[in-house]
Amino acid sequence: MLMQRFCAPPPEIAGVQEPVLTSSISGSASAMAKLILLLTLSLVVTAHARADVKVEKIAYKGWRNCYQVSNGEVALVVTSDVGPRIISFGFVGGQNLFKEFSDQLGGTREEKFQLRGGDRVWKAPEDPVATWAPDNMPVEITITPNGLIAKAPVEPLTSLQKEIEVRMAASGTEVIVLHRITNRSFFPLEYSAWALTMMAPGGIAITGFPPRGKHPANLEATNPLVMWAYTNLSDKRWVFTKKYLALRQDPANSEAQKLGMFNPNTWGAYVLNGEAFIKRAHANSGETYPDFGCSFETFTNNEFLELETLGPLIKLPPGKTAEQVEQWSLHRNVRLTALTDDAIDAFILPLLRAGASAN
Repeated sequence: MLMQRFCAPPPEIAGVQEPVLTSSISGSASAMAKLILLLTLSLVVTAHARADVKVEKIAYKGWRNCYQVSNGEVALVVTSDVGPRIISFGFVGGQNLFKEFSDQLGGTREEKFQLRGGDRVWKAPEDPVATWAPDNMPVEITITPNGLIAKAPVEPLTSLQKEIEVRMAASGTEVIVLHRITNRSFFPLEYSAWALTMMAPGGIAITGFPPRGKHPANLEATNPLVMWAYTNLSDKRWVFTKKYLALRQDPANSEAQKLGMFNPNTWGAYVLNGEAFIKRAHANSGETYPDFGCSFETFTNNEFLELETLGPLIKLPPGKTAEQVEQWSLHRNVRLTALTDDAIDAFILPLLRAGASAN
């Protein structure tokens, strides 16, 4: 059974109390109550959407069958010739904050996986075969009152079926994005839903650590900080403060970098040309997460930077679905003066508070 819920009492994001969404699969007695909360949230979002959210079929950069979802302030583009992918997101008439590989736009039915750009859903933990299965076939689009659902065919290689649902607010910049992977095989499979957003080059990614403490009052470990074999902590693109982790995207540096961490209030921000994209998700410390317990990961090379959130590892019977729910928002006039606790508190923390109050 799929669920979303508001957590109460709400946990902290970098010291901010806020309600956040979570997703899980459960067979417990509390499932019905949580399902009621999901239905209530969906009704609230739908009631606010009304006719103010418009879905329009458009041509986009070589693809003839894309769908634009817009409320007049922000707009995103979902492909249907391939995917599921959200290839563009930005203010109406403004920049696309997502990366696009120009030589891969408009293509379809390629034999191998194409990065293309934008937002996608993958199976975690990563492996070179099942995770990198091509998503180059047309997807089914279902229009909803406040957005759409893009559902891919079952992957022959993995027997997995991927879909992305978009729920846009009637006004403002808030979007709920649900990333789903369904087991269509005849056997139980263990995996998590992994939501990866490729950001346009030249910006700065920021995420927050769980609330910090002091020695000797706080002796217990709080969270993992996970490295990959190619991680180089001496790389100048990394910036560590007491409360935050930042990563610069540098088009002149082709060396790949990646780190992962766990935070019950998982969030990542990307600042580019005075605008900020923020994605948030909830993680449950009582569940097992991929990659030594990561709910958030960030990757960069010379072409793009990724903000990634991961759901819990779940053993799914045939026909069952893993879901990762993210809350997105866009913000203007974000001028980071420095990558310090004080500067991030001043320019990014209010955006997280605004997102908390909106939800």
